[in-house]
Amino acid sequence: MRGKFISFEGPEGGGKSTHVAALAEALRAEGKSVLVTREPGGTRLAELIRGLVREELEDPPVTRAEVLLFLASRAQVVANVIKPALARGEWVLCDRFSDSTFAYQGYGRGIDVQLLRELNEFATEGLVPDLTILLDVPLEVSRARLAERQRATAAAADRIESAGEAFHKRLREGFLALAKAEPDRFVVIDSSGDRDDVDRQIIEAVHGR
Repeated sequence: MRGKFISFEGPEGGGKSTHVAALAEALRAEGKSVLVTREPGGTRLAELIRGLVREELEDPPVTRAEVLLFLASRAQVVANVIKPALARGEWVLCDRFSDSTFAYQGYGRGIDVQLLRELNEFATEGLVPDLTILLDVPLEVSRARLAERQRATAAAADRIESAGEAFHKRLREGFLALAKAEPDRFVVIDSSGDRDDVDRQIIEAVHGR
């Protein structure tokens, strides 16, 4: 029996990694086999690509190169991690997937979303999540959480996090537009509140679907 594929999406600072881990723990407690991965990343090659697209380089990728790097990473993790796990009957939880490309490079960078969908179809061989959890946060909450995380880790903002406020506003609007267009796949959850309450809503959404 094929496993289930759940992606987590949303603006920066939405708590995706934290809530992915909480859902994985809850599903394992129910006796399910769970694999957690992330985008970009999830394989050795994909993790190397992650560094290329997020770090401040002397020769940063132009927008078209950025798109192709993200898609290359996705093709690798789909072929070598996600599809094999689903075939084994496992539940796969992915921190970002295709919708991040449509939101970041489409709504954020201005690349035609239909073109991105066609390229993504090739990269993923048509794989679409069974459920997408969109962790939505207002722009001011997103920016505040990023600043707090940077203070706590003494890490500078990466190339994408440091994009301007207008970019991040378009990004959030893009995610919400994507969710509105596919209500059968998306569940939108306000993640600006209590963490335990957000985890409860996520588990309820998974059980409800």
